[in-house]
Amino acid sequence: MSRRPSAYVPALVTVATVGVAAGAAYLARTRKKEVTGLVVSRVLERPVSRSSYSDLGQSLERAGTFLTGRAERAADTPANREVLGHILGIERWGQGRLRAALGAKADLDGSYHSHRPPQDTPLRELQQLVTTTRAATVDLTRRLHRTPPDDALTIPHNQFGPMTPKAWLRYLIQHADLESRRLRGGVATPEAAPTSAAKL
Repeated sequence: MSRRPSAYVPALVTVATVGVAAGAAYLARTRKKEVTGLVVSRVLERPVSRSSYSDLGQSLERAGTFLTGRAERAADTPANREVLGHILGIERWGQGRLRAALGAKADLDGSYHSHRPPQDTPLRELQQLVTTTRAATVDLTRRLHRTPPDDALTIPHNQFGPMTPKAWLRYLIQHADLESRRLRGGVATPEAAPTSAAKL
């Protein structure tokens, strides 16, 4: 003789599920700083902890070749110009922070927005800026190689918190690589430029 399933089981499961979800949301809110620190440690800091600035300069150059190629193949659309403007703004902003590691005065609180090219910058100019901006980052890395900062030095990132100069360089490599994958080639068609969700 089989027992009838209790009518309370689904309700209990639902309550338990909601409880777990609520607990996860609570932890995400209250432990955001710890989670962010863990991500920075594993994704940005650890992979470059034993790299030299010379190694990172070479990585920036190699990644820059792919970045330039993607930019050159991009169609002249508002969406592609938005992506390139965002990449350039972040890279220039990061350069400003990295100069602090060389003793320069730097704005360590401002956002990246003031470093973006003007919204009406033509695609061809943005493509050229991609090449010259990455070359400037490579040059900055060579300067860090010649005058390396203390390993314990950190520079604040508005979203990720304090990061070493090496982690900053990895961040710039990874950011440009990921964002440039959104570029689309082909025939240009009218479209609205997306608004970047990044709050930096």
